[in-house]
Amino acid sequence: MNLAQALGYGPQDRLLIVNADDFGLCHSTNQGIQQLLADGVVSSATVMMPCPWAREAALWSARHPHLDVGVHFTFTSEWDLMKWGPVNRGGATNSLVTGEGYFPKDTKTFERQADPVQVKNELTAQVEMALALGIEVTHADNHMGSLYGLQTGRHFLSEVFDVCARFGLPFRLPRHLLLEDGQIAPPELASQAAKLAGEADAKGVVVLDYLLGLPFHEAPGDTYDSFKADMIALLRNLHPGVSEIIIHPALVTNELLAFHGAPARRGMEMELFRDPDIRQTIRSEGIVPIRWRDLRTLQRRLSGFGK
Repeated sequence: MNLAQALGYGPQDRLLIVNADDFGLCHSTNQGIQQLLADGVVSSATVMMPCPWAREAALWSARHPHLDVGVHFTFTSEWDLMKWGPVNRGGATNSLVTGEGYFPKDTKTFERQADPVQVKNELTAQVEMALALGIEVTHADNHMGSLYGLQTGRHFLSEVFDVCARFGLPFRLPRHLLLEDGQIAPPELASQAAKLAGEADAKGVVVLDYLLGLPFHEAPGDTYDSFKADMIALLRNLHPGVSEIIIHPALVTNELLAFHGAPARRGMEMELFRDPDIRQTIRSEGIVPIRWRDLRTLQRRLSGFGK
């Protein structure tokens, strides 16, 4: 039985979650994501608990517990003009930070220097902060892929699975890797993904079938229409199973322009999934929107969480 069948669908059904990443990054991001969540345009969002505006995002989410909001595990701080660091105030975090006390700017630095025990304690602290602020946490994922070992091969997924199992949370990990053209990755990469998914299975953590998204930065000549066309092509080529598409929407304001490296792209992502052509593509392709809450319910039922 595959994940779609475990959720009560057919083996060939194409199920889709659309997640808005970077909730809590700044006020402009919060305003945009709140609009999309309230209007049902996106399935869910994930909060960067170490960021300056995380409290605003969390308190809003606590007032809207029917909406799906998770924790965007954060261990990097990529912008030069705005920085953040660990939320684990009571334990050692020296391997997670720069000399200034912030998370490193890039994932390679993090992968090389982070101590797994300190990573696990920070993961726990980020979830506990979200819960303490009243978020009905539905899932977890990872900012900039810092925990996957993509740069050096040194990953921290065992620690992630332990924390997700403890709190009964599914996690953003694709069981099947896709290339940029949407085709299945070659056998050596596919076997590595399957091995990690197997570890998640062993710890009772539900993971995705596929993870998709469009490039983070604009390419020369990109327009909203070309961006939309790329998203329509991505939707039409979804594989059977559970896919997640990640976006990073925000209102384009003076605040965003002051520090962000791709503000226009963030504005485009505000519009994509409320665009009539995108919505029509989802309907005409027979794609079934689902929520992370559905995966959390499945995980907790299978694992007996809370009993």
